[in-house]
Order: sequence, then structure tokens, then C-alpha cells
Amino acid sequence: MLRDKKAVIFDLDGTLVDSMWMWKEIDIEYLGGFGYSCPEDLQKTIEGMSFSETAVYFKERFSIPDSLDEIKAAWTRMSLEKYRCEVPLKKGAREFLEYLKSRGIKAGIATSNGRMMVDAVLESLKIRDYFQAVSTACEVAAGKPAPDIYLRVAGLLGTAPEDCAVFEDVPAGILAGKSAGMTVYAVEDEFSRHMRAEKERLADYFIEDFFELLNGVEA
Repeated sequence: MLRDKKAVIFDLDGTLVDSMWMWKEIDIEYLGGFGYSCPEDLQKTIEGMSFSETAVYFKERFSIPDSLDEIKAAWTRMSLEKYRCEVPLKKGAREFLEYLKSRGIKAGIATSNGRMMVDAVLESLKIRDYFQAVSTACEVAAGKPAPDIYLRVAGLLGTAPEDCAVFEDVPAGILAGKSAGMTVYAVEDEFSRHMRAEKERLADYFIEDFFELLNGVEA
């Protein structure tokens, strides 16, 4: 399925690591501190936004009195320990990264998350050395579903978009990869299970986990 691809670019949360449960908990706790309950539409609305874009959205929608830097600092504080101690890799992810490395296929990360959290999870899971490029949506003009972050990582890898495969867990990310002209694999995740039909429609392929790809290669 990765025939002729020279690079693979991963989203992080919900795709490479099992962390979406954590962000829902943080949203509930954070908004509760200001007397708000977490709206049902919140996760879908902020899907794909960069860390900075999400802070702007929270400040405007919920009239948060804190500055944008204070909002982001609070989220970073709340998430770092969880990233270091409670967030695991998705099923088969490490084995798939080993497969890419053994075949000389480049790997990158294109995430909407903040840099400190990305660094924390890469270090705790000991997977940093698998990646030749890591970029956050705060480093580009627009977050997902805009293609900017994927085009940036492809550029850092020195690979043409059409030679890249993207792995994503939510529709906004899938659209970003497709808009960048890349082949997109939708990855199952408990958080986005109710979006499966939409993900299958938007992506080129759908996988339950990374072992599915490896089993296909072995077959």
C-alpha cells in the first residue's frame, strides 16, 4: 500500500499516540474552572485547529479573562505529566516505524499540538529518532484542514507531496493531507469512532491499526 512512497507523515494525537481521551478531560477541567460545562460540539469545532488557534477560540467563545499565553500555559501544565506517564503509542505504531526505518522511508510529524507537549511524548516513548522532521501548526499560517502543515513537513523532508503518505485520525486532518496532494490513510481511534463513515469517505484508505499494514506487507 505504500508502494513508491518516499516519506510518511503522521499526525500525533489520536493517530500515532492514544491521547484524545486526555484532551477531553482537560477541556472539561479547564472550562469547569471558569464555571462552564464542556459543550457537546466543542471537540468537532476545534478539530484541526493549531494550539494557538484553539486558545483564540476558547478566549472568544467563553470570554476567558486570561491572555492567550496564559491559556496555552495552563493547557501545557495540565497535559505534560499525562503525556510523560499515561499516553501510549497506538497499536503497532512502533513496529511500523521500525519497518519504515528499515526500508529507508523518511518519517515526519505534522501536529496541531504545542511543541512542549510533542517533545514530552516523543521523549517519554523514545521515538524521536524515527523522525527526520517534526512541525506544529503554530509554525504555519493556518491549521488543518488547510494543507500548510503537511506541505511544510514534506519540504523539511525534501519530498514532493505526491511522494508522501499521511496518517490521520480526524476529518480535518484527512482534508489537510488531501489538499496537500498526498495519499491519506485514516486511522481508527476510539474518540473519532462515530466519524468512521466520514473518514472512510474522505481518505484513500482506512486502517484499524498499524499491524494491519504490516500484515499486508508480510502477506
